[in-house]
Amino acid sequence: MIEFLFDNAGTIIVSVILIALISVAIAGMVRNKKKGKSSCGCSCGSCPNSGMCHKK
Repeated sequence: MIEFLFDNAGTIIVSVILIALISVAIAGMVRNKKKGKSSCGCSCGSCPNSGMCHKK
């Protein structure tokens, strides 16, 4: 088992880093969604889906 870990250490480290970055990105998206922030950053006046983002 230890030999497997040493042989694949680089792959394991990169995988852990990628999982951490993806988790941080998803957590940020969830946090922004709960705060009501839009993810597109464009003008809502010309957006055909503005009724879905900002319900009246």
